[in-house]
Order: sequence, then C-alpha cells, then structure tokens
Amino acid sequence: MIQINVDFADEQFREILRQEVEKAMADVIRKNELPPMLTKKELMNLLRIKDTKASELLNRPDFPVFREAGVLIPTHLLFQWIEKNTRWVEENSNYFNRAI
Repeated sequence: MIQINVDFADEQFREILRQEVEKAMADVIRKNELPPMLTKKELMNLLRIKDTKASELLNRPDFPVFREAGVLIPTHLLFQWIEKNTRWVEENSNYFNRAI
C-alpha cells in the first residue's frame, strides 16, 4: 500500500495546477492576441455585437473610450469594465439566480 502525505500532495498539486493554468492562459493570449487599443469594428467582432449596440456602448459615460485619436477602446480597460459590470449585475439583481 502507498501512503501519501496529503498536505504535501495537496500543496504540490495546487502549485502544478497554478502553473498549468498560467501556461494555458498565456497560450490563449498569444493565439488571440489583442492590440492595446481596439477600433469600433474590432470591438464589434470581439463582443459579437452589431453597429447599433456598439454605438450604445461607446456613448455610455462609464464605457472606456479614448477619443483623442478617433474612437479607440483601451483593451485592458474594456476587460475591467466588463468585469465590473458583470459583478454589478450579480450583486444588484437576481438575473443569474433565475437561470438555476
């Protein structure tokens, strides 16, 4: 019979899992590399939305848009905005509870 120190194995497993997740995320980012700034068309493709919805988003006061050089969306701020607004829906509505 093989005996394993569960605490050590658990910690070692977590470290291996963390490393594998980091590698997988790096691969996804590398394969789907996004530019630092997105155009409206790139935003539409990324979010799979049409022109009307993109215009609605771009005109929201809380949506991250850089207008100094045309209409550009800072990619990292877009993902922060998505995360913030998704969290807001989870915390302030029962939208996700209805699906269960």
